[in-house]
Amino acid sequence: EVQLVESGGGLVQPGGALRLSCAASGFTFGSYAMIWVRQAPGKGPEWVSTVDIGGGSTYYADSVKGRFTISRDNAKNTLYLQMNSLKPEDTAVYYCKVTVSGSSYRGQGTQVTVSS
Repeated sequence: EVQLVESGGGLVQPGGALRLSCAASGFTFGSYAMIWVRQAPGKGPEWVSTVDIGGGSTYYADSVKGRFTISRDNAKNTLYLQMNSLKPEDTAVYYCKVTVSGSSYRGQGTQVTVSS
């Protein structure tokens, strides 16, 4: 059974930083690209970032480029999202996602709130 468990969210002031983690199990983590998405209150899901299987290729939404860094540790089956220079508009529930055998999975999410 594919399981994804996000952690690391919280309340942070504008300009602050957080590091999100996503612990994966139930599939061969190192064989799949991984994705972070977010959903703000009253809005649809927004793609944030993708990392390839080895971690060498990364992709970012324009809204987070230069501020967020996605990475992975295949030995620990863990995905990360380092978020710097946070803005109030980054407030959302953040989810990690993976597509395995044609089915898409995501975790329960972790809340990030950027507010003074």
